[in-house]
Amino acid sequence: MASKLIWVSPYEVENQLELSLRQAFDILEPKLRPPFSVTIPDPEEYVQLNRAIVYGVLCYPDLAKVYIRYLHALITDGYALYTSLLVGIVNELHCKLVDCAKSQLIWVTKEMIHVSAVGIDGLLVSLLRRIVGGDYGDENVWLCSELASLFLGKWDCLLEDDPLVLTSALYSFLRLLGDHCRFLGIAKLENVRRMESEFCVRMFREQLHLCLKIGRDLLRLLQDVLYIPEFGEIWMDLVLNPCSFRTPGFSDISQIYQSRTSSRYFLLRITPEMETQLRFLLTYVKLGSQMRHQTWFWRKFLSRPEKETILIDIVRFICCAHHPSNKIIQSDVIPRWAVIGWLLKLCRTNYIEHNVKLALFYDWLFFDERADNIMNVEPAILLMVCSVPQYLDITQSLLGFLFRLVDNYDTNRRDMVIRGVSSAFKEVVRKGVISSLDILVTCPGLAPYLKENLVRFLTSHSEGVPLNLLPVNVLSLTPQKHHPSQAKENECGTEAVDIPVPMSDNSCLSPCPSVQNSGQTQADSLQSLVQSLGESLKQSSTKALQSLENVLLSFIRLDNQRG
Repeated sequence: MASKLIWVSPYEVENQLELSLRQAFDILEPKLRPPFSVTIPDPEEYVQLNRAIVYGVLCYPDLAKVYIRYLHALITDGYALYTSLLVGIVNELHCKLVDCAKSQLIWVTKEMIHVSAVGIDGLLVSLLRRIVGGDYGDENVWLCSELASLFLGKWDCLLEDDPLVLTSALYSFLRLLGDHCRFLGIAKLENVRRMESEFCVRMFREQLHLCLKIGRDLLRLLQDVLYIPEFGEIWMDLVLNPCSFRTPGFSDISQIYQSRTSSRYFLLRITPEMETQLRFLLTYVKLGSQMRHQTWFWRKFLSRPEKETILIDIVRFICCAHHPSNKIIQSDVIPRWAVIGWLLKLCRTNYIEHNVKLALFYDWLFFDERADNIMNVEPAILLMVCSVPQYLDITQSLLGFLFRLVDNYDTNRRDMVIRGVSSAFKEVVRKGVISSLDILVTCPGLAPYLKENLVRFLTSHSEGVPLNLLPVNVLSLTPQKHHPSQAKENECGTEAVDIPVPMSDNSCLSPCPSVQNSGQTQADSLQSLVQSLGESLKQSSTKALQSLENVLLSFIRLDNQRG
C-alpha cells in the first residue's frame, strides 16, 4: 500500500518509521472510529494506538479531530509518547512529507500546546530547525510564517507552561529577520518580516529576563538589525536606559556580554541534515581526504548564492557546539580550524565575510577563563597559526580583523574587550592549544603593523605575560625553528609561568633613547636592551615592562629589515 504520509520514489527503500506508523494505522483503524473502546490498553497496544493516531491525524485531515478526541480519552503519559513520535517525524521525515501532512503537523502541534503535552518544547525546537536559512522558496517561507504565527497566537500558553522555548524562537526569528530584511523586494516576505519583528520586539519589551538567558549572542544578532527603527530603540534603551525594561538584576549591557551562550541555541539555525554531515566530517574524515566531502556539502547546502548566509551559523556551530574529544584532536581527522578556513574561502560578499569572522572571534571579545570554554576560541588561533606560511593572507586578514574589533566593536566598553582578547591569547598558550605565539610575532611575511600591534597588545593589556609569549628569537637573538615537541609538552599539562607585571599606560610604548640613537646598529641596540632587561626586573615592574616592550619592538624592526 502506498504511503499517504511521505513522497517515495519507485526504487527507494521503505522508511522504517513511516512503515511502523502506517502498519499500526492499517491494523487499528477500525478501533479509531466511534464509539471508542473504554478498556485500558496494555503497554504494547498503547504504543500501537499512538502510532496509528499520529498517522491518521497527519494523513486524514477530515477525521483528525475524531482521532484526537480518542487520543485525549486514552492518554496515560501526558502525551509524552505521542509528542516523541511527532519529533521523530520532524527530524527524520520532514523533507519528504506531503503538503497535507505538513499542514496537519502544524495543526496537531497547536493541539499539543493546548493540552500542555510533555515534550512540546522539543517539538517546537525541531520545527524551528526546519526553517532553512537563505531559502526563500514558497515552502520554507510558509513554514516560517506558520511558526511565527503559532508563537504569537500561543504566547500566553507557552509563557505559562514552557517559557524557555520562547528564547529558542527569539534566537531563530531574530537571526532570520536579519536575512529577510536584506531582501526587501520579495513580496512574500513582507508578512513574515512583520510577524518576526512583532514577536522579537514583544520578547524584548515584555520578557527581557527570558531574553537574557540566551547570553551574548543575543546582542550579536540584535546588532544585525539595528537599522530597523524599533530594534534601534531597543538597543538605545539597553545601553542608556536599562531600567526601562523593569528587569530585576539587569543594570548594564556588559552583563549580557559576560554571559556565554548555550550550545543548544547554535543548533537552531543548523538543520538536522547539516548537523549530521558536519559531525561526520569532523569525526571520521581524514585530513587530506576531505575534498569530495566538502564538495558534496557545498552542492547540497551552499551552492545557491543566497544560501551563503548559512556560513555564519555553521562557523558559530563549529566553534561552540561541536567540541571533539582529545582522541579525535590527536588523530589525523580534519580539524575544526581547517574546515572554517575552507568556509571562509566560500564567502562571496564582504557582508558575509565580516559576519563569518565575527562568528569566529565573538567569544574572544569577552573571554573569561573562569566561565568560558577554551574550545570556543581554539579554532581561531589555530587557523591563524597553522596558516603560516602557506596561507599567510588568511593569518593577516584574521589578525587585522581581530584588532579592528578590539578598537571598534564597542568603544564604550573597549577595556572589557581588551581584557577578553588578552585573556584568550593568554589562555590558549597556558592550556597548550599552541606552545607560544612566536610564530606570529617573528613571522617575516606578516605585516609589520600587525606584529607591532600584537606585541603592544600582549605586553600592554595583560595582567601577566607568560614566558612562552616571548619570541624565542628575542631571547637568543638568533632565529630558531619551533619544534613540535614543545607543543607536546604543553599538551601533557606543562603550564606557562607568569611574570606579574602591572597594566601599563601609553607612555611606556615609546622607544627608549638607545634604540633611536643613529650611532648604534639595530643588533647592538637589541643586545644592550636584553642586558638591561635583567636590571630593570630588579628595579621595578614598570621599568621591566617598558624594557620588554622595547626589546620586542626593536626585534620586529630588525626582523623586517632582514626580510
